Amino acid sequence: MMFLEKDTRQFYIRTLQIAVPIMIQNGISNFVSMLDNLMVGRIGTDPMSGVAIVNQLIFVWDLCFFGGLAGIGIFTAQLYGKGDHDGVRYTVRLQLWTVLGLLAAGLFVFLRFGPSLISLYLHADGGAGSVEATMQNARAYLQVMLVGMIPLSLTHAYAMTLRSAGETVIPMRASLVAMAVNLAGNYILIYGKFGAPALGVVGAALATVLSRFVEVGQILWHTHRHLDLYPFMTGLYRSLYVPASLIRGCLQKGFPLLLNELLWSSAQAVLTQNYSMRGLSVVAAFNISQTISNVFNIAFISMGSAIAIIIGQELGMGHTDTVRRDARRLTLFSLLLCLVTGAGLFAVSGLFPRIYNTSPEIRNMAAGLIRIAAVCMPIYGYENCSYFIIRSGGKTLITFLFDSCFCWIVLIPLSRILVLYTAMPILPLYLTIQLAGLVKCAIGFVLVRKGIWINDLTQYS
Repeated sequence: MMFLEKDTRQFYIRTLQIAVPIMIQNGISNFVSMLDNLMVGRIGTDPMSGVAIVNQLIFVWDLCFFGGLAGIGIFTAQLYGKGDHDGVRYTVRLQLWTVLGLLAAGLFVFLRFGPSLISLYLHADGGAGSVEATMQNARAYLQVMLVGMIPLSLTHAYAMTLRSAGETVIPMRASLVAMAVNLAGNYILIYGKFGAPALGVVGAALATVLSRFVEVGQILWHTHRHLDLYPFMTGLYRSLYVPASLIRGCLQKGFPLLLNELLWSSAQAVLTQNYSMRGLSVVAAFNISQTISNVFNIAFISMGSAIAIIIGQELGMGHTDTVRRDARRLTLFSLLLCLVTGAGLFAVSGLFPRIYNTSPEIRNMAAGLIRIAAVCMPIYGYENCSYFIIRSGGKTLITFLFDSCFCWIVLIPLSRILVLYTAMPILPLYLTIQLAGLVKCAIGFVLVRKGIWINDLTQYS
């Protein structure tokens, strides 16, 4: 960065200071979510399948948290940028109310419909797995994991607040310690080491729940111990009051984001189902390609969170004269990052599928899918940047139309038509769907350039 102007260099250093800890934390989160499945896989197919199913269901609940808190986070970032600590305190209270509601809803759904939801994934096919044993393991794992939803809810609320205030290192450190606790707990409780009983999937769940209490404990201790750094936390629990106008504003901005997360995740499931109509080999190849692609996607996904923080704070500070320039800087930085990570993904495309004990046909197909994802990564990155820039100004209805509605209106019908009415092989078919994202990039370019997202939300009263 030495060849850049001092102002530009300082801007990118600040961006990295915010983005890198988020990248690390997201990487840790992905690793921890897979940890139980990987270690349980050593004790059998049925326990591994049961854990994987439950983690998939909990992931959907996690997306609801992200959508439900994201709208409030927009206000938090702008109010913090303005220096309105009372306003930030109100948004923290509102986040706590939100996570309490989502926690109650999640517990009700899993306790009432958990077995029915799990059964949707269980289909006997004459293979080595047992439907009954998988259900038994899944239910045992879920019952313990429900306890972990309580600390996870608080972690979401506090981490969102700290990030909106530009503090990304503390949540990252807490996740690192939680990962270590989870790993050690898994080893001891799953396999019965150091005199502990071998608890299998229940041990895996206990280790995860313990790690989540450790994680939220660190975040709470740090936040409330350093009130000089976070003055908006002073008197947080002395009252439950939140101005009605702020509640209305957050509902208006937050509900489209919550709905967007639900529709986007379901759209991805439908797209995968469309591809699966070409045969089980396609399903296997997609599983391999998505596993490694998700690791490399962390970079541009984390840049989206950094964009929301930086642009949101600048809008709150009233820097409307420079925010367009900084949005362009962030977009360029994200695209350069995508080129680097895309090249890395392309480089491992031929090696990673070899880890799997499967047919040469599936390995070659997976390698092709990975290469397509690598080449198209700048497309994903630009879509992501556009989404978060527009969202930072509170234009959540537009982001809803831009994101999930595009999937349902364009990508799903196109993929359905190509799968059902053409003989196009899966690789060019998949490439066609990914290149359709260029249309979304063009829409995002127009929306960002028009500046409709430049909006001050700090006047809540």
